[in-house]
Amino acid sequence: MRGQIVMVTCMRFGFGFVLVMAIFALCLLFAGCAGETKLPSGQNASSPPPVAPSAQAPSYPIDSKVSTTLERTVIPVPVPSSSPKLPPEAVSNFSQYGYGKWEYGAGLGFEKRLDLMPSAYNGSSVASAARLLNFFTMTDIHITDKESPAEMVYYGYKWGIISGYSPAMLYSTHMLDAAVQTANALHKKTPFDFGISLGDDINSGQYNELRWFIDVFDGKGINPDSGVKDDPVPGPLNDYQDEYKSAGLDKSIPWYQTLGNHDHFWAGMFPPDAYVKNAMTGNASLDMGNVFSPGLLGLQGRGFYMGAVNGSTPYGDIIGAGPVGNFSSAPTTPADPGRRFIPRNEWMNEFFNTTSSPAGHGFSQDGVATGFASYSFEPNQNMPIKVIVLDDTQKDDDPNGYAYGRGALDQARYDWLVKELDAGQAEGKLMIISAHIPIGIGKVDSPLGWTSISYISDAKLIDKLHEYPNFILWVSGHRHLNTVTALKSPDASRPELGFWEVETASLREFPQQFRTFEIVRNSDSTISIFATDVDPAVKEGSPAALSRSYAIAAHQIFNDEKTHMPSGAYNVELVKQLAPEMQAKIKNYGTPTGN
Repeated sequence: MRGQIVMVTCMRFGFGFVLVMAIFALCLLFAGCAGETKLPSGQNASSPPPVAPSAQAPSYPIDSKVSTTLERTVIPVPVPSSSPKLPPEAVSNFSQYGYGKWEYGAGLGFEKRLDLMPSAYNGSSVASAARLLNFFTMTDIHITDKESPAEMVYYGYKWGIISGYSPAMLYSTHMLDAAVQTANALHKKTPFDFGISLGDDINSGQYNELRWFIDVFDGKGINPDSGVKDDPVPGPLNDYQDEYKSAGLDKSIPWYQTLGNHDHFWAGMFPPDAYVKNAMTGNASLDMGNVFSPGLLGLQGRGFYMGAVNGSTPYGDIIGAGPVGNFSSAPTTPADPGRRFIPRNEWMNEFFNTTSSPAGHGFSQDGVATGFASYSFEPNQNMPIKVIVLDDTQKDDDPNGYAYGRGALDQARYDWLVKELDAGQAEGKLMIISAHIPIGIGKVDSPLGWTSISYISDAKLIDKLHEYPNFILWVSGHRHLNTVTALKSPDASRPELGFWEVETASLREFPQQFRTFEIVRNSDSTISIFATDVDPAVKEGSPAALSRSYAIAAHQIFNDEKTHMPSGAYNVELVKQLAPEMQAKIKNYGTPTGN
C-alpha cells in the first residue's frame, strides 16, 4: 500500500505526527497557479471497451536478455553534485541534470538465513534434493489514471509525498506489461506453478484503472488515456498516451489475486463519500484539505485543489493544483464515466471478466455477493501445499480511527483463517499465507501496521500462527520494501513452529521489482525457500525504460528510503525445520533438482 498516503508515507520518511503538521503548515506557503486552468477539450472517446486479445505481438517487447538479480542488478547513478535540486514535476530537465540514470551492476547471491533453526545447525553439508513449488509475486503497481481530477497530485509534488505524485505514474501499465513479459521469459526456463498479485493493483479504486490492470494480464489492447483522446507526440507508439498491445501472461500460468487497501479505498485511505465519488467522474478538480492528520477533518476538509496531469503534454505537466485561494474558479479536466469508483464486491467481480485463468482469479461468486475476499487453493493437486489468500485490509464500516489503510481482521475472517489452518494441518499440507499487509512490523496503529480496532492484534495473530508447524511462509506487499522477517518459534525445543515473512517491493516505485519463490526439499528433510528479486527486462528506449528512469529520479528527489541499497534487491535462502511427520511425508514429493 504505500500509496496509503495517510501518515503512511510520512512514516516511510520517518516523520512523526508533529512533523506531519509542520509540513502541513509549510505547505500553506506554496503558491499555486493563479486563475482558472483547463485541460484541452476534444473528442470524448476515452475509456473504450476492452480490446479483444489476438495473436498480435506485443507493441513493446522487452529486452532480449532476461535475468534475475542473481545475475545482474540495476544501480542508480548518483545525481552530479553540480546539478540543481529539481522538483519532481520537472521531468523535461531530468536527463539534462543527471536524474534518473542507471547502470547494471553485479548480481547478488543468496544470503542463507538460519534464524529459525536450532543454534547448533549450520547446514553446511545439506544439498537441495527436490523442487516442491515455484511461483512469483507482483505487488503495488498502483495503476493510475493520471488525468483524473480526483488523484492526490498536489500532495505529492508540493508536500513531498511520493505516493501522491511520481512521474513514473505516466507509465504504470507499461511497467506492468514489461514485468509480465519478464515472468513469461523466466517461465520458459523454469516453469511457474502460479503467480499472485499481492494487492494495490490500482491507485484510487477507479474502474478504468482496474480494467487496465486485468487487461494487461490478459494480453489485450490498452488505451492508457482517459477523459479525451490525447496524442502528445503525434504518431503511434511514441508517447505514454498511445494505445498499444500488451503481451499477456503465458496462458499456462494461472494467476491469483489478493485485495489491497488501494483497491477498494480512495487513495488507499478512506471509503469515498458522495463528494469524492462525484469528483472522480466529474470535471472539477477535487478540493481537499489536509487528510493526513487525525486532528483535522479527513474527507470533509477543503482548501487545496489536487490538480491533474495534462495528458496532451509530452512530459505530463501538472495543472490545476494549488491552494483554492489562488484560483478564480475550480480548475477543470475532461470528465470520464470510466473513472467511477468500484466498491469491494464489484472490484472482486471484475476478475471474472477475464480471458486468463482461473476465472475469478481465486474469488468466488459467493464471495462477491458478500464482499468476502479470502479464499484458499492448492497449486498442484499432487503436492501437499496449500495457499491461503487472506484479506487483511480494513472494512468500509470500521469505526473511523483515522484512515483505513492499516491491517485488520474481523471475527468472520479470523474464524475462517483458523478453520483453514486447522484443515491444512490435519491434512498434512505445508501452508503459505498471501496477504497485502504484513504482520509484526510496527506498533499498533502505526501508519503501515495494524489498527487497534482489529478483532485480533497482529501480535496475537502471530502467536496463533505459531501453533501450526506446517505453516511456513507469509508473503505481502504494502510497504514497497524487499524485507524478510524471521518469526521464531516461542518454544526453542520446537523450531518447526517458526515461520518466515517476505515482503515484495512495489512495481511503481524504485526498485520496481517482483519476486520469485522456489521451495525445495533438502537432503536432511528441511525445506529451503529461495526468494529472488527480478528487475523487469526493459528494452532501451521503451516506455518501461522511461518508467524506470522516472522512478529512479523520483527516488532521488524525494530521498525515498529503501532497504538493501544501492539495488534495493535482497535474495535469500530461508531454511525451515519441519515436524517429524511432515518430514516423512514429503520425502516422496518433488522434482529432483540434481544439485
